[in-house]
Amino acid sequence: MRVHRQSPSSSLSAWRASWQEGIGTQYKWLVLTVTTVGSLMASLDENVVIVGLPTLLRELNASLVDGVLVVAGYSLTTTILLVAFGRVGDMFGKVKLYNLGFAIFTAASALCGFALSGSQLVTFRLIQGIGGALLLVNSVAIVADTFPVSELGMALGVNFMAWNFGAIAGYTLGGLIVQLIGWRFIFFVNVPVGIFGTAWAYIKLKETKKSLKEKFDYSGIILYSTGLTLLLMALTLEGSTFMELSLLTLGLLIFPVFVFVERRTKHPALDLDLFRMRSFSAGNIASFLNALAYNAVPFIVTFYLQLVRHLDPLSTGLMFIPMEAVVLLVGPLSGRLSDRYGARGLSSLGLLFNASATFWLSTIRQDTSYTAMLLGLACFGVGRGLFASPNVSSIMRMVPAERRGVANGVRLTLIFTAAALSVPLSLSFMSFTMPYDKLSRLTQGSFLPTPNDTATFLSAIRLAVQVSAFLILLAIIPSLFRGGVNKKPDEIAPVKNK
Repeated sequence: MRVHRQSPSSSLSAWRASWQEGIGTQYKWLVLTVTTVGSLMASLDENVVIVGLPTLLRELNASLVDGVLVVAGYSLTTTILLVAFGRVGDMFGKVKLYNLGFAIFTAASALCGFALSGSQLVTFRLIQGIGGALLLVNSVAIVADTFPVSELGMALGVNFMAWNFGAIAGYTLGGLIVQLIGWRFIFFVNVPVGIFGTAWAYIKLKETKKSLKEKFDYSGIILYSTGLTLLLMALTLEGSTFMELSLLTLGLLIFPVFVFVERRTKHPALDLDLFRMRSFSAGNIASFLNALAYNAVPFIVTFYLQLVRHLDPLSTGLMFIPMEAVVLLVGPLSGRLSDRYGARGLSSLGLLFNASATFWLSTIRQDTSYTAMLLGLACFGVGRGLFASPNVSSIMRMVPAERRGVANGVRLTLIFTAAALSVPLSLSFMSFTMPYDKLSRLTQGSFLPTPNDTATFLSAIRLAVQVSAFLILLAIIPSLFRGGVNKKPDEIAPVKNK
């Protein structure tokens, strides 16, 4: 019997291939670790100020409008820049922009901690949002570039476990910091972590995909950013009705012009062909509706606990622990299950949990037990854990690698648009029951509410939460129409390039 021996050259080639595979395997886990830290930091600061907001407003002698912008300003800046940064990342390198984002975010965090007035804090939060946009839009794209499609749901599950945990752990961490060492350290704690993360990302990360050799779509970016800015200003800022309607109308008129320009641009900033993919469109619509409602509920619950139940910031933050714990447990599991069974069932079930919990929270009274509140918030966390990872995996796995930066920019833009609008929108619905100026004075603690004021405030809370629950129910419709079990990589239709 003849024995076939490998030549030395073939043995060397096999060894080299095995070594490169091992390096690639190690690198993908390094990427996941680094980007998870960035996602955690960026998402943490989206909500970390909410529990401490009443204290912050009193100590800075700031208005409710300043308070809304401290919460929404971060999301506002991030929203406006996501698509532009996603496109720039595709063209010039996602890792370069990710590293820059870490540095900007860290410096802006220090500035926020030194703010002396409400207007200064709003300004520094806007700068912090620039760094957050660079981190968020590139982290998921870098993970998607590094992991094979068969493992993408698991990898995104871990990444979004950090994102979800950071977004809601901010409530407890914010309350703990405000109670023990003061609200300024909400921002100062980012500085040492940010310095380490900036250096770590710069040393360890490398570009794995070729950059696109295309022209930057300046006209598209300017039109899109201007239109979105006007819309968000109209819905966020308090002013005359004429000014709000003028900004809203002008913003809406810009978007048809933007679509017209983008359809005739060879290399558009926002690739509208992405929306031809059903999973991309359905997943983003469901995510937008859910975020529009979801981000308002913890804000409303915080004001209920501090202004109606008179809890301190630490006790308020501790109330959110069950929600944080179940997200931490359910998030990675749902990501793995979505790789095998698809996103439709898991995401829709998560939305159903969210809607049920929100409807229940709309029944709260002044004497509602804390145990019942904890169970409602835990159910809320189950919904978020089930929905987020499968939904993102469903959106991103269908997108070609060279379009993942802009695709993730579109996805995050919709989420952050919803986040920026959720608090002002909920306050608008609350003002149907309690006048806005009275809401402002109540949150500032400038007058002692009567029993009638408290009852009116509770009615306003219930109305805003009921609207949120209805929006989450609406999100189930596109979630169910996204399609069934995920396609294999070779079945994915490429996006048409102009």
